[in-house]
Amino acid sequence: MSTGAGTGTGTGSSTAAYAEDFGALADGSPVRRWTLERDGVRVRVLTYGAIVQSVEVPGRDGVRGAVALGLPEVAGYEEFPAPYFGAVVGRYANRIGGASFVLDGRTHRLTPNEGRVHLHGGLRGFDKRVWEAEAVPGGVRMSLVAEDGEEGYPGRLDFSVTYTLEPGGALRIGYRAVTDAPTVLNPTSHLYWNLAGALSGSALGQELRIAAGHFTPVDADAVPTGELAPVAGTRFDFRRGRAVEAGYDQNFVLDGDGGGDGNAGGFAAELYDPGTGRVLTVRTTEPGLQLYTADHFDGRPFVPCAGIALETQHFPDSPNRPEFPSTVLRPGEEFTSRTEYAFSVR
Repeated sequence: MSTGAGTGTGTGSSTAAYAEDFGALADGSPVRRWTLERDGVRVRVLTYGAIVQSVEVPGRDGVRGAVALGLPEVAGYEEFPAPYFGAVVGRYANRIGGASFVLDGRTHRLTPNEGRVHLHGGLRGFDKRVWEAEAVPGGVRMSLVAEDGEEGYPGRLDFSVTYTLEPGGALRIGYRAVTDAPTVLNPTSHLYWNLAGALSGSALGQELRIAAGHFTPVDADAVPTGELAPVAGTRFDFRRGRAVEAGYDQNFVLDGDGGGDGNAGGFAAELYDPGTGRVLTVRTTEPGLQLYTADHFDGRPFVPCAGIALETQHFPDSPNRPEFPSTVLRPGEEFTSRTEYAFSVR
């Protein structure tokens, strides 16, 4: 059964949106899929994990094709949870060293799920939850409540993510949260992009530009050392744009700490596929961006480096690094964050 929402046909001045049943999890929990369409762009989002299942945009030839890695059935997301395909991850995206942090003098011990490290919210983060969904102008809002103590985090968190298609078909992701006790928060979208086509094989060779003059070096556990190192003269220098090679799982310090357009944020990155002419432009209010080239994919269900993740975020391990931008959220405050993915051709 489908439920209509919004108006229009997906072109012109409005976003077409509708929801439909999309199977169930192994425990029987029902999952819904929302489809948004506008100005030639079509996006599908699941209530499981707030997962962006697909993004379809035209290439230079005008033919629309899928450019985000996704799976055709809910069962696939349960079978392959670790890549976090298209999911919203939290409470804390990326890594927290030692799976613990101190806040207001109290030590909070989190679930370690990558050796000694806490990664992407733990064993049952936001990516493994079924979210509530409601239509909003231009898209859909998904929400959940993370209770005090889940995965070791303090505070009851009311959290939502809103997906809208803006004029021209740009996908805007907006996050909002409030808490009843001091906590830390750093959500992101774990989309993987392959502008040549989601099933075209490796995404290596597509051209990437990142507006970052510094990066955060890491230790043997892939946790930042606290240094902000210049990219000049290193393999992390993407300021002028160049073909992506393998071997990246790195946070970049965006120039200007986001900022820019109050609605979409400042320029963060651009990805370009010469073959199809597709261009992806990323803008964000966040101070960092994680580049991950998915080298560890093993062919089930995607080959190594089949997608390029550009995760807008605060820096990894910020709760243990007072010199980094703060990720602390307190009662009476409202957390907001925005990232926009815009599409064009050249």
